[in-house]
Amino acid sequence: MYSKLPASFYTRADVLQISKDLLGKVLVTVIDGKVTSGMITETEAYMAPEDKASHAFNNKRTPRTEAFYNTGGIGYVYLCYGIHHLFNIVTNVEEIPHAILIRSVEPLEGIDYMLQRRKKQKVDKTLTTGPGALAQALGITKLHNKISLLSDTVWVEDRNIAVPAIQATTRVGIDYAAEYKDKPWRYYIEGNKWVSKI
Repeated sequence: MYSKLPASFYTRADVLQISKDLLGKVLVTVIDGKVTSGMITETEAYMAPEDKASHAFNNKRTPRTEAFYNTGGIGYVYLCYGIHHLFNIVTNVEEIPHAILIRSVEPLEGIDYMLQRRKKQKVDKTLTTGPGALAQALGITKLHNKISLLSDTVWVEDRNIAVPAIQATTRVGIDYAAEYKDKPWRYYIEGNKWVSKI
């Protein structure tokens, strides 16, 4: 059996390092008795309060952003464009609003369930690349907002997968973020095809 990442993994101060450390780890869900999992291949770090791309920029607090201010190790799930659920991992300690968007995974277990959820007939890159696609494939919705990643519903585990090399580049879809749009805070596994945008 593989073990869940401990709370101490998420409560570290360096969200950029945690974003890199998540690559090669496995995101697991057990929803309606269906087990699905995928190796994390792509992440994006958000470092509020100074990060203008973050929902919690300038310590903004709303019912939606309240999850940011919890102790690291919970999920932050929100609806994008009224269509796509996006799954983030809250990091750092209470009141410091850091989070990491999980952008893509390489499917491992429960692929038939993923195909059903995504209404697809065959496995291809679009199954789990892109944050909306992976959340749908893994069955993650707003019901899982603020869920503990030490729960038996959504968690991340270390399966000792070796990551060959990590690429750092700019984040996606944040042209509004002024000087923060050019921060190289998106990370992906070099050479892995399960990445949303190279």
